[in-house]
Formats: sequence, C-alpha cells, structure tokens
Amino acid sequence: MRIFLLLLIFYSITSLPAKEKVIISSNQNLKNVIEKLSDGATLIIKPGIYKVDNIKITKQISIVGENFPVIEGNNKDEVFTITANNVTIRGLVIKNAGVSFLEENAAIKLNEVSGCLIENNILQNNFFGIYLSKSFNCVVRNNKIEANNQNETNSGNGIHLWYSKSITIEGNEIYGHRDGIYFEFVRHSLIVNNVSKRNLRYGLHFMFSDSCTYIKNVFEKNGAGVAVMYTRFVKMRENKFINNWGPASFGILLKELNDCLIEKNYFYKNTNGLYLEGCNRITVIENDFIENGWGIKLMANSMNNYFFDNNFIANSFDVMTNSRNSFNQFSRNYWSRYSGYDLDKDGFGDVSYRPVNMFSVLVEKQLASMILIHSLFIELLNIAENIVPSLTPVDLIDQKPRMRKINYD
Repeated sequence: MRIFLLLLIFYSITSLPAKEKVIISSNQNLKNVIEKLSDGATLIIKPGIYKVDNIKITKQISIVGENFPVIEGNNKDEVFTITANNVTIRGLVIKNAGVSFLEENAAIKLNEVSGCLIENNILQNNFFGIYLSKSFNCVVRNNKIEANNQNETNSGNGIHLWYSKSITIEGNEIYGHRDGIYFEFVRHSLIVNNVSKRNLRYGLHFMFSDSCTYIKNVFEKNGAGVAVMYTRFVKMRENKFINNWGPASFGILLKELNDCLIEKNYFYKNTNGLYLEGCNRITVIENDFIENGWGIKLMANSMNNYFFDNNFIANSFDVMTNSRNSFNQFSRNYWSRYSGYDLDKDGFGDVSYRPVNMFSVLVEKQLASMILIHSLFIELLNIAENIVPSLTPVDLIDQKPRMRKINYD
C-alpha cells in the first residue's frame, strides 16, 4: 500500500506540466507574444529595440531582458500596465511613457496587485517611472530611473506609491523627476539604500503614510530636499541630506508629525537642515548638522520634542525658533560654538549653552540683515543677549553641552 502511494505521488509530480519558457527577438511583436502567455510563463527578451503601445499584463508571468533590450513606448500612453499578481519585470530599458495631464502614465504601473517584483531595470524619459496603486507586498529594487525634466508641470515622480502597504523600495537611483520618491496613504513600507538626486521638487515626499522606515538613503541637490507631512510612527535612520540649497530648501521639512524617530542622519550644506512645524514627540538623536544655513528651525507649535547627542558644527545658525518659550528638550549635544569649560572633566560643559542667538531672530524677521552676520556689532549683541535674554527663548538651553564632537559607532 505504501509503495502504491509513493508511486502515485511520483506520477502526480512528474505529470505536472512544465512552466512555459518563451524567447523573443526584435523581429517579433512583443505585445502579441505577451498576450498569448499562460500563467507561470517566463518570457526571455533578446537584445534589440521593441517599439510598443501600452502593454497590459493580466497573467502571472515573468519578463526578463537579456543584455537590456530597449522597450520604447509611443510617447502617448503607459508602457507596461500590470493588473496581475506575482509579476516580475527584470533587466529591461523602458522609455517614453507619454506625458498626460489626465492620466498618470508610467513606464511600469502596478494596479491593485501583490507579490510583484520590479528590479534591475533602466527607465529613461518617462512621465512617471514606477507607479504602485492599491498594491501590497511588492518589491522595487535596483532600478535606475532617469529623466531630464525642466519644469514640474510636465514631470511625474520617479517612484510613486498611492494607497499601498508593505512595499520595499531598495537600491534604486532616481534623477531628474518632479519628486524622486512619493508616498501618499502608504503603510508599513521600507525605503532603504536609494539615491535621489537633482529632482525638481523633493528627493522624497510623503504624506499620510504611517509606520514607514527610511534607512541609508541619499537625498542630494534636490529642489527642496525632503518633505514629510501629516504622518505618525516614522523612522528615518542613517540617511544623508546633502546640498539641498535654495531660498526655500531644507534637508527635511517635518509638518504635522507625531511620534517619530530621526536618528544617525547626516545633514550637510542644506539651507535648513531640519525644519519642524506642528510636530510633537519627535526624537532627534545622534545626527550630524554640518555647515547648514540653519541647523534646526523649530516652530512655536512644535512641542515635546527631544534633541539629544547631536553634533552641531559650523552652521550659520544652529537653532532658530519663533517663540519666546520652549516646550522641547536639548541635552548632551556638541556645539562647535560653545566656549565653556569642564572643570570636573566629565566631558560636559559646566556652563549651559543657549543655541538660539539674537541675530538669528533678527534675520528671521528681516532677511536683509544677513549682511551683518560676521560684524563685531552683531557678536556683541549676541553676547549681551546670552547674558540677559530679551528676544530669545529663556528656557531653550542645553544644560549638558558636550566638550568634544561625538563619534558615532
């Protein structure tokens, strides 16, 4: 009986149909071939140029390019529209998804799907790059997404997520789009090891997207840096915000955020390193703020935020606030302008430090006064204000300023 069962199982396994594998060359019609594939099939695309109209993928298939074949859209529609689960697109050059003011055309759009993988592709000259709508448990990995847009009106986003959950965005490079990465109504997603540079508006822009984690990304030379709005339970760790410079630019803008962590990030040469408005219970710990215009701008409606163990080095202004009161805590930070002493040799200054100086308040009210930034008169005013505060918040103080720069592990 046992032998009979084993033979029956063996026969059942060996009699299963093999998964279909199809190879296509550039003299064949790609759209027609894809439409004829069955679930579970793999399509191998040989090198060449394939001119296509919108290709709709409605079956669970894998499309794999050999030596990066070029898939050229018609500059009017999307290139790939995916409405099936468990689809893989790998190793393609995808171009020319058309600009539209009615449709958000993308090189690859995933609509209400799960389990899809988009990896190792090169996307060029598309309105939107990769667009996920109402999708979950998908991975977008190691793609290079490039555009050369000149204005925001005719530009879409590099990677765009709307109303999605449990998405991994990993190892992508995004250049020249409106926003490099855009999230709206996204939950429990991971954004790790991406590079977002020279985008027209934001390197990263996300709203209403709770419980997401951003680790080891680079946001550099974008129009206005990174904007994070109307969100809770976000973790941003070990990211770099570099050279996001302009009259209204910043490393990160935080607006209406609650219960978030900003840890071990690097803010270098941004107009504003970190800007907080309407934010509560944000922990800012072990970050480097180096050579920014303003290290931190902290608006009066932000409360119960914690700034611990950060380095503030050679910023024009370390901290600015528009309030005479402070409901936030600064402690154990290193301030390159601190000139106190440490008689007990515990590594912390014996005199507290006031990071908000009077001139930063004057500049906020009258920007033209910036011309006086290095004058002796301003230095004297700052010293007087530090002794007897009149314009700066009395209780915004670091009681334990560090004597030496912190070297993080």
